[in-house]
Amino acid sequence: MPTVFPEDSVGLVTPQTVQFSEPLALVCGRTLHDYQLVYETYGTLNATASNAVLICHALSGHHHAAGYHSTDERKPGWWDSCIGPGKPIDTNKFFVVSLNNLGGCNGSTGPSSLNPANGKVYGADFPVMTVEDWVHSQARLADLLGIGQWAAVVGGSLGGMQALQWAISYPERIRHCLCIASAPKLSAQNIAFNEVARQAILTDPEFHGGHFQEQGVIPKRGLMLARMVGHITYLSDDAMGEKFGRGLKSEKLNYDFHSVEFQVESYLRYQGEEFSGRFDANTYLLMTKALDYFDPAGSHGDDLAKTLAGVKADFCVMSFTTDWRFSPARSREIVDALLAANKNVSYLEIDAPQGHDAFLIPIPRYLQAFGGYMKRIEV
Repeated sequence: MPTVFPEDSVGLVTPQTVQFSEPLALVCGRTLHDYQLVYETYGTLNATASNAVLICHALSGHHHAAGYHSTDERKPGWWDSCIGPGKPIDTNKFFVVSLNNLGGCNGSTGPSSLNPANGKVYGADFPVMTVEDWVHSQARLADLLGIGQWAAVVGGSLGGMQALQWAISYPERIRHCLCIASAPKLSAQNIAFNEVARQAILTDPEFHGGHFQEQGVIPKRGLMLARMVGHITYLSDDAMGEKFGRGLKSEKLNYDFHSVEFQVESYLRYQGEEFSGRFDANTYLLMTKALDYFDPAGSHGDDLAKTLAGVKADFCVMSFTTDWRFSPARSREIVDALLAANKNVSYLEIDAPQGHDAFLIPIPRYLQAFGGYMKRIEV
């Protein structure tokens, strides 16, 4: 029998690849002379190209945001709860574009790609990327697709930072900016968590200075530890307590240092194991550095309102009460700066126990607010 997808699914989708030969000057001072981006689209671009929405992914995200790649794929794209017919980002109305950023490990040019200069895998030689670099590459993709202006640029976490940077870098090319569970820059605590994760990778004996692929190995242990540290920060204390508590994996304690005794230990090890098998260690280093470096107000005397003075987009900012990685206070910094700059902004703080990962979860109040705002967007 043929596979029947849910009525509100975009169904089968096929990733597309585009090659760019125009050099891209990077913030770090280096240049990518040619590169490719992998992306997916959902819905139909209208005659005036006025209904396009860009989805920006978070740290470990990619282009596969909705639908299915095959009839036997168990899980749909990472934001399928929000993208599709009748969903908050309604594909009956919008043409949605989702891509894998430069430096990624899901098809776009990154550390695991071949360096055309020497025919070897880039590895640690791939240039450091910034959010600003990503936005410039995304603008070139928009040009290729014939999209002069996005109806909206949407993202959560690191994706929200990209949406914010779009409004700053290309004010004429974005009508609405949706910044979810994000921040105008990282706190010292967030930078510290990222550094611990990076050190776990950098000190893995199998890392080989970032050229592990040439050795035919991967820094599996380092990646596992990095993911475990990160995953702890994505969940709230309440969420972890409700999900695991002090539940035991086995019937009794073993009184050693190697056994997996608590359910939360088992969960973290599973997450780390699964992640280390599909993600590139150099990409993880690159993505966390992009998070650390993001600080658009830094070039304006740390005055965020001054930084946002030139934006033209209307904003929707959403946060979650138990998100301690990107707390509601950080979202309110964006809102306060927009108000000080006399910009249009809607703000909602959603009561949710799930922590930072709440932006990925179909929480009814969240979906209602998200969809309500998107319905206001004229195309």
